Amino acid sequence: MIKGDTVKIISFTGYGFASGLPYVLIFITLTAWLRDVGVDLSLIGFISWIMLTYSLKFLWAPFVDKSPTKLFQNFGHRRSWIISMQVLIIISLITLSFINPVTNLAIFASLAFLIALAGSIQDIAIDAYRIESAKLEDQGNLAAGYQFGYRVAILVGSSFALIFAESYSWAFAYQLMALLMIINMVVSISISSEKQNLDLVKLNYEKSLIEPIKDFFNRFGLKMASILLLIISTYRLTDIVMGPMANPFYIDMGYSLSEIGYVVKVIALIATIIGVFVGGILVKKAGLYKSLLAGAFLVMLTNLLFSYAAINDKDVFMLASIVASDSFAAGIVGTVNITFLTSLVSSKYTGFQYALLTSIMAFLGKVFGGFSGVLVENFQSMYGFNYGWMSFYIFTSILAVPAMLLIYLNRNFFFKNESFN
Repeated sequence: MIKGDTVKIISFTGYGFASGLPYVLIFITLTAWLRDVGVDLSLIGFISWIMLTYSLKFLWAPFVDKSPTKLFQNFGHRRSWIISMQVLIIISLITLSFINPVTNLAIFASLAFLIALAGSIQDIAIDAYRIESAKLEDQGNLAAGYQFGYRVAILVGSSFALIFAESYSWAFAYQLMALLMIINMVVSISISSEKQNLDLVKLNYEKSLIEPIKDFFNRFGLKMASILLLIISTYRLTDIVMGPMANPFYIDMGYSLSEIGYVVKVIALIATIIGVFVGGILVKKAGLYKSLLAGAFLVMLTNLLFSYAAINDKDVFMLASIVASDSFAAGIVGTVNITFLTSLVSSKYTGFQYALLTSIMAFLGKVFGGFSGVLVENFQSMYGFNYGWMSFYIFTSILAVPAMLLIYLNRNFFFKNESFN
């Protein structure tokens, strides 16, 4: 691989980190903060609806596609949006660190919403920038680099944040995360460059919403396009729905923040990184059809293992093993899913179409995830504390079945389209 390609992968590793850090701090680590100070599971679940900003990002994708931000336009169209949103995230993280969620929950939630909104807009620009930076056959490498950076952010934003929160304070932990965002932003922007996408079609807002959708249905046909959207909307249901309850589950099972940070999250990162690159190899060797099926099955199976942990005594080694298996599967699915969505996007509407597809991917999961705390509490009222948690994980595992059925029943589509293999 030539030097330029290596630098490109490294830069997208940085962008993956920038994309993952605000997401994990709001969607995952924030739930530990809220549970640690005594907030109810049902309320934690509802607060996770803040992340619907990621599911609705196609609504502001036309603005990102249309023109660069004036303040940083000299850096290029996509990077101007990336820098602008990262600056907003950094300021909001620092401000959030000074707010007490128990006494000022409304302000706390509002700042979390602002971070999620800026993060979702940043993702639009980063995804479009990635798609425009390489040919389809090279997207697997960029996706792997992006996923690597994203998963490092998961470790830093969860493991390190939890350790520093327990050792010092939640405020210090989030201030430290803001500092890391600053350092990463400077490095990533410094080593990357941007070429103008001459194929990008710039329309008014109304046409920016309609034309890319028409293009998608024209290319795949009404029936197949609808099936593809169903696959996309159900493929990540299992891990998205269980996401808001992951840290509350660890805490309720008696694990300390340090145990979660040192053992569970570190093991998770290592396993995920391996999974990310295995996913890239899997796509190249087996094609997307087999990769999609294998990934969904692994996620279902490994998620089911948490139901076993729920009815057994506290065992750090057992939990670490289960988390490692689940994270390995998540790493594979992450790379496979990015490659799948990228293959469906037209170069004319990169920002909007990719944003729309990822929005559809996350929407159902985020809606159901908002009720995850209510589900756990209802299961616990019926079956008791531990068996309630067990029932929740059995339920989330079953959510992987619809996507697997849809992929299998439409296998001929994948076989007939060379762009998917």
